[in-house]
Amino acid sequence: MKRRTFILSGVALGGLPTTGQAVAEDASALMVPHIVQMASPAPPPGEVHVVPGPFRLYWTLPKRRAIVYPVRIGRAELYEAGEYYVGAKKEWPSWMPTPGMIAREPERYAKYADSGLPGGPGNPLGARALYLFTIERGDTFLRIHGTDDPSTIGRAVSNGCAGLINAHMIDLYERVPMNARVILHPKPLGGGFTD
Repeated sequence: MKRRTFILSGVALGGLPTTGQAVAEDASALMVPHIVQMASPAPPPGEVHVVPGPFRLYWTLPKRRAIVYPVRIGRAELYEAGEYYVGAKKEWPSWMPTPGMIAREPERYAKYADSGLPGGPGNPLGARALYLFTIERGDTFLRIHGTDDPSTIGRAVSNGCAGLINAHMIDLYERVPMNARVILHPKPLGGGFTD
């Protein structure tokens, strides 16, 4: 991974940008995980922050730094802003559609209702998954997971989960411990999303 440093615009959300893009040396660097310097006050190290406006996920580091990854997010009505923690981690996880997915799109998901899909290439959860929990709900069925479809990155197209390409997800998975705090920040007013 090529390491570059960028300064983020905006100080909202503890130094994380809400709608602006990072200023990059070149456009291709935006699709590669890279280190950014956050404005003060910055979130503490060891947290995951999904910022939907610029479709970015931040893994916070010491000294007001973070690794930023490009992501996809849940489509408009399915994105659940809030605070979570990593309650499970799985490599090549199996996948089962939620009852909500089957109710919304039975023609697409009903065939997987009984057995789902085993882990492996082509599975919707990709190579790795972080399972998001809350104290009140337990498993929320929200995930941060891999995908083998890079065309979905930078778009609001999922059933609520945040997704990274598999190579980026493997890198993030190795960094994030169990029980790490995860914040899914609110979508900006006025949208600005590609569905």
